[in-house]
Amino acid sequence: MCKHGLVIKWEEKDIGTVPMSNIWVPLFFLFLMHLFGYIIPINSLRNSAIPPPLPLLPLPSYSQLKWQQREIIMFFHFGVNTFTDSEWGSGHESPAIFNPTHLNPDQWFRVAAEAGISLAILTAKHHDGFCLWPSKYTDHSVAKSPWKEGHGDVVQEFVTAAKAHGIDAGLYLSPWDRHDKRYGNEKLYNEYYLAQLQELLTRYGDIREIWFDGAKGSNAPNMSYYFWDWFAMVKELQSSINIFSDAGPDIRWIGNEKGFAGKTCWSTINRTSLSIGNASIVEYLNKGDPKGTDWLAPECDVSIRPGWFWHKSEKPKKLSKLLEIYYKSVGRNCVLLLNVPPNSSGLISEIDIKRLTQFRGAINTIFSHNLAKKCLLEASSQRGGKGSNFGPENVLDEDHLWTYWAPSEDDQKDTWIEIRVENQGIRFNVIMIQEAIGLGQRIQRHEIYVDGKRVIRGTTVGYKRLHWLGVRGIHAKKVTIRVVKSRDLPLISSVGLFFDPYGNPSES
Repeated sequence: MCKHGLVIKWEEKDIGTVPMSNIWVPLFFLFLMHLFGYIIPINSLRNSAIPPPLPLLPLPSYSQLKWQQREIIMFFHFGVNTFTDSEWGSGHESPAIFNPTHLNPDQWFRVAAEAGISLAILTAKHHDGFCLWPSKYTDHSVAKSPWKEGHGDVVQEFVTAAKAHGIDAGLYLSPWDRHDKRYGNEKLYNEYYLAQLQELLTRYGDIREIWFDGAKGSNAPNMSYYFWDWFAMVKELQSSINIFSDAGPDIRWIGNEKGFAGKTCWSTINRTSLSIGNASIVEYLNKGDPKGTDWLAPECDVSIRPGWFWHKSEKPKKLSKLLEIYYKSVGRNCVLLLNVPPNSSGLISEIDIKRLTQFRGAINTIFSHNLAKKCLLEASSQRGGKGSNFGPENVLDEDHLWTYWAPSEDDQKDTWIEIRVENQGIRFNVIMIQEAIGLGQRIQRHEIYVDGKRVIRGTTVGYKRLHWLGVRGIHAKKVTIRVVKSRDLPLISSVGLFFDPYGNPSES
């Protein structure tokens, strides 16, 4: 008698030439494994949750995903150029000209917080070589200025104010230094630059983005920067930081300073095809590469004013222009880096604050109410069938990354999700689509039909795609999003219908 009171009886019988006595032991152990739960019953498999589809490489890192969700971040260009009414300093400016009378980074971050910003970057050193912190490797810094009698530290005040407002800090350290005499001597200058990089990344706490560019005047000495040495040291000192440059390794430049991404915009690209400061690759940077082996999501940098530094004669861009930039950056799978330069007194100007307030208010007005929320949803198919975790209802929840609609593996030729409006229909002029990019970027081409009529032929989607349909918009009862071509099973995490009452941001 076995445990649990079962009596095992065995009768030996011949089956062909194989005696049962030769196989009763393995059969007996199979029986015991089944009895004690070591073999999963077929019925329990049927009742298990359907697993997600396999990811499509490359994938974003955790820090890249968090960065993408910021959508809009801020740049503060501030330095000696603020006092000389110039964009690129000569490097010969006297530190005595740097003397802001009311410098208050806390005001900068109050403005940033009210604009919904979660990360801001400061020009710790621009091309003129003047350092906004008291670097021990140069005299060309705030330590030689009359501001606070040489005892001030703008970088420290910047990171302290950021922390007080719950906003992450980033820093820009220009590789091109027009002041330092070591510039042009490759080894000496790279040692100097690395030393300053160490200062910034060890003195001031967590830095979430470090910004490198390849800007250099045509008459600058011909010298190589040891970018990959710099990047390695950055990651050694702060492992959770994102590094921005033409070549990443975490975030790439979009290829222009207008704030516009390409209508086709992949987060994937081949880093081996990239080099910093190379004007011949700007189109490749702008579009990305569907066959790219590296995840390098693009950042769109643009200033709220015509210039990057504050100039008394300049005014901020109109609201309609800022909205156009938003649709062509955030609405094309990018993060928007918006520069708002402090003035010569050390404050954000009221005219810029007013425009920022209008801009954030417009975005909130447009996107706070998803008209699709109360609509019915249908899809061409559903991974795992009805009742699985991959139904079309996922596109209307609050999770824009990890819940999504997934069609069946067999549904490759006519893949669609449809929003159906009851009663009289609704009026809208913005359509939003988001992919579940945590499992890779997939959609290559898509089309949108409104009441059976095609209104959009689009390409990539990525983290977010926004289509603007005109000032008056469309009154309709049915919107169909059709995936025409995809690198793998398309995974749509969110869809939305919105109404933008602010005018014409041009074709999105």
